[in-house]
Amino acid sequence: MDSIEKIVFKEESFKIIGACMKVHRTLGPGFLEAVYEEALEKEFLNQKIPFKKQVKLELYYENQKLNKQYRADFVCYDAIILEIKAVNLIPVAFYAQLKNYLKCTNAELGMLINFGTSSLTYKRVLNSPNSNSHNS
Repeated sequence: MDSIEKIVFKEESFKIIGACMKVHRTLGPGFLEAVYEEALEKEFLNQKIPFKKQVKLELYYENQKLNKQYRADFVCYDAIILEIKAVNLIPVAFYAQLKNYLKCTNAELGMLINFGTSSLTYKRVLNSPNSNSHNS
């Protein structure tokens, strides 16, 4: 059958999750988000995963750039927005935040990673097709 769905950024996602799992295995839960962010940066370098840290994301209203900006924890492979958290339970607001990041940049995939539980938890969030195109 030819109706097999294409998994967006499958290999890249697999590598990112692997790096996150290594950091979580090494540190465990209980640290501040900033500690995981710094450790993950080192792991991305070790595993040669291309990334940018604390990336400013431009916002638009009716194709006009706004002064306000969001800041993503990481953008990997120049395409995947990565938000990391260190909480017991991920509130719905964090998913909404990531969806807003995707919407304002037209990025196809975002990943929400939580280091705050005994096992690493993560969620891939796809951007629904958007007719507005912003090159940022």
